[in-house]
Amino acid sequence: MHIVIPDDYQDCVRELDAFAKLAGHHVTIYTDTVSDEDELVERFKDADALVLIRERTPITASLLVRLPKLKLISQTGGGAAHVDMAACREHGVVVLAGTGSPYAAAELTWGLVLSAMRRIPEEVENLKAGRWQRTLGTGLKGRTLGVFGYGKIGQLVARYGQAFEMNVLVWGREGTRQRAAAAGLEVAVSQEEFFERSDVLSLHLRLNPETRGIVTAANLASMKPTAVLVNTSRAPLVEAGALEAALKAGRPGMAAVDVFDEEPVIEHTLLALPNFLATPHLGYVEKDSYELYFGDAFDNVLAFDAGTPGRNLAEES
Repeated sequence: MHIVIPDDYQDCVRELDAFAKLAGHHVTIYTDTVSDEDELVERFKDADALVLIRERTPITASLLVRLPKLKLISQTGGGAAHVDMAACREHGVVVLAGTGSPYAAAELTWGLVLSAMRRIPEEVENLKAGRWQRTLGTGLKGRTLGVFGYGKIGQLVARYGQAFEMNVLVWGREGTRQRAAAAGLEVAVSQEEFFERSDVLSLHLRLNPETRGIVTAANLASMKPTAVLVNTSRAPLVEAGALEAALKAGRPGMAAVDVFDEEPVIEHTLLALPNFLATPHLGYVEKDSYELYFGDAFDNVLAFDAGTPGRNLAEES
């Protein structure tokens, strides 16, 4: 098969142990991202299969109609909201997804929490510039960790908070609140109370029509001027434009994020703010996670080639 893998930013896929699974197939890897449809068609036109790295390249109906050779989309991870399933079904393109792991994202989340609260990146730069101890960080013990969403990643982050002797406060839909209560955690009375009380508030929600913009400007304005908002999930969970306005107003006092509305980011107005800390969507970008994600994706390619594919997400939607 001719397999195309786009968006390998670090040019690391061919170095993975899992890559050996594709021996004998023709594999083309692109290490940059393009958004122009004509360029995507040029790259994908001869592909029998695409192996997509998460949601980096949307697969639209207008793109699919120009890819008559495409038979398979093998998705790393379990989500495929960026793929037009109806169009795949119409054009007979099978969509297969694998599994994921919550650990890398939860660990990166906690790295951002510590970095923001203790001002670690700022003090690293101070030290390199010959400046000694210029900030006063804030400890975690006894403070309130707000966890918005109590799925696999949210549960890990809550446990990390408990290990640091924080008071964990949970909010989310009814199922989330029930699971948190069953685990012995405090559940906020309302979303308003949740934002008002949290010293560190971490978002762990899937992005869908119900959660898009679920964090409002009013929510952010109600946060403490000493609080930190952490987002390693999806940028559009926050109302458009609200985070920049909130940080300029000083409520919350700081944000630490791993996600942006459009990626990869070359420049962004948020990056100029002194109370904004960011990483370039590193949550799942970790060796063990990549071996798992790509191992599953490549296994799905091989199963399809052998005539034994698993669940076709295009047929289920």
